[in-house]
Amino acid sequence: MKVILWPFVALWHVATTLVGLTGRLIAIVLGLVLIVVGVILTATVVGAVVGIPLIGLGLLLIARGLF
Repeated sequence: MKVILWPFVALWHVATTLVGLTGRLIAIVLGLVLIVVGVILTATVVGAVVGIPLIGLGLLLIARGLF
């Protein structure tokens, strides 16, 4: 079970580290920027491989910055 959840735990640790380094407000703004870039990349079929994880990381940064 730990193997299945490992990517989510790793993303959460990345988000926590970024919030610790940048602060809450900048982390929320950075999360919004990552979401916008992810949506733009996902609009192109080739960029969807990179865009979808960027959207996920952006959502995690916003969640970590708010809570």
